[in-house]
Amino acid sequence: MADIIDGKALAAKVLAGTAEDVRAIVSAGGQPPGLAVILVGNDPASEVYVGRKIAQCRKAGIRSIEHRLPAETGQEVVLALIDELNADPLVHGILVQLPLPRHIDAARVLDRIDPEKDVDGFHPVNVGRLSTGTGGLVPCTPLGVMLLLDSVIDDYRGLNVVVIGKSNIVGKPVSMLLLEREATVTVTHIETRDLPDIARKADVIVAAAGAPQLVRGYWVKPGAVVIDVGITRVVDHDGNTRIVGDCATHELDHAKAVTPVPGGVGPMTIACLLSNTVLAAKRAAVA
Repeated sequence: MADIIDGKALAAKVLAGTAEDVRAIVSAGGQPPGLAVILVGNDPASEVYVGRKIAQCRKAGIRSIEHRLPAETGQEVVLALIDELNADPLVHGILVQLPLPRHIDAARVLDRIDPEKDVDGFHPVNVGRLSTGTGGLVPCTPLGVMLLLDSVIDDYRGLNVVVIGKSNIVGKPVSMLLLEREATVTVTHIETRDLPDIARKADVIVAAAGAPQLVRGYWVKPGAVVIDVGITRVVDHDGNTRIVGDCATHELDHAKAVTPVPGGVGPMTIACLLSNTVLAAKRAAVA
């Protein structure tokens, strides 16, 4: 049987460490780290996700500042709000919840965030720092993936890693992080030819294609580690809705370790967001 990598348990440890850091900052006379969240519209999934982030902020002692704007809010209003938050010394992290309404250019909005407050790690400056190995704030999901891998892998040097998915949010940044650890990384996607054959050679598979149960058991060699980033709601033959990942986990008993969906990468994403916020606050204090 494959070991299950418990993302909830690991996220709890990360959050506990973050809360300890916050207490140390406050005890030393500093202001608690502040995270500003901008939500435009009332997308149900975004509402749930933002609610979870805010709840975890409160538990960790991070000051959460919510800005909930109507769906019809103009782009210039959002940009002006970001300018205000960039200038506020009590705000250390700024998060714009995606997706944004169609009339708002998401790239322009994300580019407006001060890179030092870009706790999602999406700003081109932080992307550049990641690709050149010169620091910066790392995107939360890829950072969470690495922490999950670190729980079962001691040495990445020479490991053959296949990343399935080339998104700017997960696939590309996680490949950069793995390269920094001296792994040999192959970035693939759902259009890659002979993808099952490529995957079968991997010591580690990071599945982030957004394709439910794409990775089957015969794609995975015995003893491989599989990180499943995907999360999709599907309806079965009986009309019941369930959440599945990019991997057919029930076929992966021969793997060394796998992440469940839900309960794997998801909790780590929020934990790393809060960790990034505290890191941004520490850097601001010494700037």
